[in-house]
Amino acid sequence: MASTRRDFIKTAALTGIALSALPESVVFAKDKEPKVRLGFIGVGLRGQNHLELALRRNDVEVVALCDVQQRMMDMSKELVKQSGKPMPQIILEGPFGYKKLLDNKDIDALVIATPWEWHTVMCIDAMNAKKYVGCEVITGLTIEECWQLVHTSERTGMPLMMLENVCYRRDVMAVLNMVRQNIFGEIVHLQGGYQHDLREVKFNDGKQPYGGGVEFGEKGFSEATWRTLHSVNRNGDLYPTHGIGPVAMMIDINRGNRLTELVSYSTKSRGLHDYIKKVGGENHPNTKVEFKLGDIVTTMIKCANGETILLQHDTNLPRPYSLGFRVQGTNGIWMDVNQSIYIEGKSKNPHQWENAKEWLDKYDHPLWKKYGNDAAGAGHGGMDWFVLNAFIEAVKRKVNTPQDVYDAVTWSAITPLSETSIRLGGETVEIPDFTQGKWMYRKNDFALNDTY
Repeated sequence: MASTRRDFIKTAALTGIALSALPESVVFAKDKEPKVRLGFIGVGLRGQNHLELALRRNDVEVVALCDVQQRMMDMSKELVKQSGKPMPQIILEGPFGYKKLLDNKDIDALVIATPWEWHTVMCIDAMNAKKYVGCEVITGLTIEECWQLVHTSERTGMPLMMLENVCYRRDVMAVLNMVRQNIFGEIVHLQGGYQHDLREVKFNDGKQPYGGGVEFGEKGFSEATWRTLHSVNRNGDLYPTHGIGPVAMMIDINRGNRLTELVSYSTKSRGLHDYIKKVGGENHPNTKVEFKLGDIVTTMIKCANGETILLQHDTNLPRPYSLGFRVQGTNGIWMDVNQSIYIEGKSKNPHQWENAKEWLDKYDHPLWKKYGNDAAGAGHGGMDWFVLNAFIEAVKRKVNTPQDVYDAVTWSAITPLSETSIRLGGETVEIPDFTQGKWMYRKNDFALNDTY
């Protein structure tokens, strides 16, 4: 325990999180304390994914569940019953019922999986209540909210981890391993994004979560009740973290490098309107809705060390799923869309792509080699297991989380900054340094230990 406390003191000094602010129950927990006592705020479909994984673990005790919908709570209670674990405290008391959960002194950590607009206030309240926080993306919708999260984490000493699962995708982690072994040479340019046809997520029949109609808002169900409204009212990269998170780790963002500025452009908005007409008919009332979100939003980012990053948000048009990763350096390139790689002097044929599988297998990340069987069957190809595991292990060890508050807000801030750039006609906007200079001497230890 002494060694882990020393590690956290070192990390805290670098990140600005004060060890002395951690509650006594967290800092001085006994070595033999066997379980992380976990609470859930939001047990919709995404929250249930995390809940199911938590219930599988012997080192987690699910203490409390909170939501605003009886249907989602009933589904979650059924998961608990199937697990054979004790039924946790159930809180169904409206939008602010989560504050009752925060009063529970038996809770060490929280998983927050609610609509985006609730994330900041819930994270702040949870940190003030001396809880570790694992929050689904995105953590802050405005730059002001991002700063509030940083200041609260630094003042309370409580870690905030945005549960960005794609950082743990198997091929992404293999490429991270290759980057660290200099296979690509010096990294020059990276790409990523969220290229995912979400029309059947944004619209449904009000009874099932995906498709079957073109309702949203009060007439929709699950994500369609809230997520679609962002497409109505906002124009920017609304979901940048799947793309930026993995590539940020590859080039040490917030740990010797940082994002400095961005510029964004948006196409016209046609996809959602066209979908409503095709599925709901020309006379459906929702054909009159005007959507601000452009069908494709492209953002270019500049980094302090000279790299560029291109992100694309593409959720309103018919297309197969892809995050569009590209990692390019002085020795070669990897792209996930064509599942191909080229390493100069080592690839089989000059100037020809080769299938990336042999390379990805060779450089499979040690964490996947060790825990791949444990992650089998978990959501999103197993990466859901890894991101929750990373959070739980950090809580157990009383250390900062591997994706920390500075990552959470830096990645989230791309959304409001892209909105500003588009609104100003494609002007370049500066990206705040949420570390306030600490990025220059922080070290990148993401996925470098043998546990998380």
